[in-house]
Amino acid sequence: MSGAPSPKTTPLFHEHVKLGAKMVEFGGWHMPVQYSGIIDEHHAVRNAVGVFDISHMGQFVVRGPKAKEWLNLLLTNNVERLEVGASQYTFLLNENGGVIDDLIVYRCADEEYLLVVNAAKTEEDFAWMQARLESGAEFENRSTDFAGLAVQGPKSVKLYDTFFGGRHSRPTRNEIKRIECDLTTLLISSTGYTGEDGFELFFPARDAAKVWNVILEKGAEFGIKPCGLGARDTLRLEMCYPLNGSDLSPNHTPLEAGLSIFVDLQKERFVGRDTLVKQRAEGVKRRLVPFRMKDKSPPPRPHYPLFKDDKQIAEIASGTLSPTLNIGIGMAYVPTEFARINEEIDVDIRGRRFPAVIEKKPLHRKS
Repeated sequence: MSGAPSPKTTPLFHEHVKLGAKMVEFGGWHMPVQYSGIIDEHHAVRNAVGVFDISHMGQFVVRGPKAKEWLNLLLTNNVERLEVGASQYTFLLNENGGVIDDLIVYRCADEEYLLVVNAAKTEEDFAWMQARLESGAEFENRSTDFAGLAVQGPKSVKLYDTFFGGRHSRPTRNEIKRIECDLTTLLISSTGYTGEDGFELFFPARDAAKVWNVILEKGAEFGIKPCGLGARDTLRLEMCYPLNGSDLSPNHTPLEAGLSIFVDLQKERFVGRDTLVKQRAEGVKRRLVPFRMKDKSPPPRPHYPLFKDDKQIAEIASGTLSPTLNIGIGMAYVPTEFARINEEIDVDIRGRRFPAVIEKKPLHRKS
């Protein structure tokens, strides 16, 4: 009897091992959780620059005269608004308005789009979309063809200029550019997941080690550090950016997650729309809110119960110790009547109650 399939590896697996990364299984992949340490890597991104391997994420290409119309039937944001070279954050929903995945769609040409989806959802997303494919649109899973890096931090600006020798301007927020350079052909965007300046690079998987090592070499003078999933999680949680599978799930809608800005209910049709229209009219019964602990308690963790007085009202979706704030932080779906800024709640940590307070997004703000 065969066991579970072995985790997949990115084209940079051996580079991570050479650098002494601690590897873990994540979404069916062997990924680095840390190198020098989560806190050290977190501060590198907040104060200098860090680089993350994002080659595990999925890449779909959609082409054809009906590509735009087809994507607009499946995604919550309005693809009609995308000009060539622009991107938008959006959702793939089930029929009940629950989140299958959150993703970014880039318009690379008049009739060509690149979708970057979450690693653990790649196969599910592709099968779900393929089953609804309409004539006039071609749909390919190109995930194995791509490698990807995310370069994040205030010194990423200088690193970008050094990397390209000052020959290319940085992409603006939500822009994507194609650049031919000596190393390879690069697709460069600026969407980010840390709250810092930065850029993402997508390129042929065969060139992964070459690009990775040049980024580390050019970034040395700026204090660059390779960063793992641990720092990626603490950085995004300080900014209250949701994580699929934790803060986003098929049981929660984008409206409950406070992300209605990425849902265009003016569109006449998309999967899950009817549920969202009804939910908006009636009002949501729970909201995803951030909170911080009020004292030096143990850090909150996913699934810890949240209480208001003596009644359990929720459980934590995401929780950790914030390296920047040096206090426990988290997010949870709280009943609307308690989902107010400055509302005091309690977190049950191994049988003891610790006070916390609901805060405004984001939890970390640049000085």
